[in-house]
Amino acid sequence: MGWEGLNRRKFPRAKFPCLIKILRSDGQDAILTHTENISIGGVCVIIKRQLDIFTTVGIEIDLMDGEELISCASKVVWIVRRKATEEVKPSHYDIGIEFVDLKPSDRARIEKTVDHLVKAGREVR
Repeated sequence: MGWEGLNRRKFPRAKFPCLIKILRSDGQDAILTHTENISIGGVCVIIKRQLDIFTTVGIEIDLMDGEELISCASKVVWIVRRKATEEVKPSHYDIGIEFVDLKPSDRARIEKTVDHLVKAGREVR
């Protein structure tokens, strides 16, 4: 199951700035940031450095629900460089990361969180 582009989403996304650690497969330092939005298919993050498309990364997500971190392998599926003229985080990269081997229990936790946020009006369209 994969994403088919920026404008054709398979899963509802919710605006939710939870903490995330991106573990690069090349052994470089981990990237600590927060999600811009989340779905059961993946997350969008903003980071200062570019990652190559289709790069495999490990991620750890803290849903801030009192449970353990969600850890899984993931893949960078899209990258958009922000314009230097943007007021918020110029010259950063919006990165779409797709979950690859998400455990069913973690998928259920994310789905519960996203459903709650969507019902609260925080769906990203």
